[in-house]
Amino acid sequence: MSATLSGHVPVLLREVVDALAPRDGGRYVDGTFGGGGYTTGLLDRADCRVIAIDRDPDAVAAGQAIAERYAPRLRLIEGRFGDMAELLSAEGVEEVDGVTLDLGVSSMQFDRAERGFSFRASGPLDMRMEKSGPSAADLVNEADEAELADIFWRYGEERHSRRVARAVAEARGAAPITRTKTLADLVRRVVPRSPDGIDPATRTFQALRIAVNDELGELERGLAAAESVLAMGGRLAVVSFHSLEDRAVKDFVRARAGRVPAPSRHAPPSESRAATLRDLTRRPIAPGEAEVANNPRARSARLRVAEKLGSRA
Repeated sequence: MSATLSGHVPVLLREVVDALAPRDGGRYVDGTFGGGGYTTGLLDRADCRVIAIDRDPDAVAAGQAIAERYAPRLRLIEGRFGDMAELLSAEGVEEVDGVTLDLGVSSMQFDRAERGFSFRASGPLDMRMEKSGPSAADLVNEADEAELADIFWRYGEERHSRRVARAVAEARGAAPITRTKTLADLVRRVVPRSPDGIDPATRTFQALRIAVNDELGELERGLAAAESVLAMGGRLAVVSFHSLEDRAVKDFVRARAGRVPAPSRHAPPSESRAATLRDLTRRPIAPGEAEVANNPRARSARLRVAEKLGSRA
């Protein structure tokens, strides 16, 4: 898409647009505008309208050129997708025909060293998507060792979480940890390199980013909000990049589709709520070999799609 922001490579673009199947006169939400890839894909596919949301003020500012190009069919709003229902209501919109969410950090955020998301370049240990509130440096230097270990384990699934937390606690005793390279080098000294070649700092940085931005809490709120604003027959398409996100999306869709397993085969059947979503992807859609070759960051992407049943929840 020529209208997307420079350097932005939307993952599973065709699959997301195909899943939402935009129609002329329809209204759609891109809850994670980023570089505008999914937004422009929808607008180019049909004569529809898109309300795009992003919590990053830099993304909203950079996206104004796209908003002007597609005016009046595109409305770009700064905010969290977890507040989608309220944001849409403020625009006079109660129902939409589709919602897409592209979870995690965007390429533009990741590639700018000054945002502090990447361990591949030296920058301030920041990681705040909204550029406000406590930063990753605040968390690293102020949380106690046990809390850090829990964060690294829970959000990064880091097997050596206690070892990393102990190393952080010892290092910050000598001097505050304020740079991405300082933290990455520290982690590399205590976490062995895995056979798959993934950088040892990957899981620690993922965990901090998720904690700083409350990404899993925001995802939970965003999924519920998307369900509430979808019209009957409207679709939800969510792209995730790691197991924690994908598991949350899978569990949400399965629960809303009435497919919650019993705790054990001996337990009495529990009272289940009426299904509100139809699960259209029992197995998530993954990028093809060609896409991964062109964009290695796409390799872990997974797309899940659901369709709204009945009336609004």
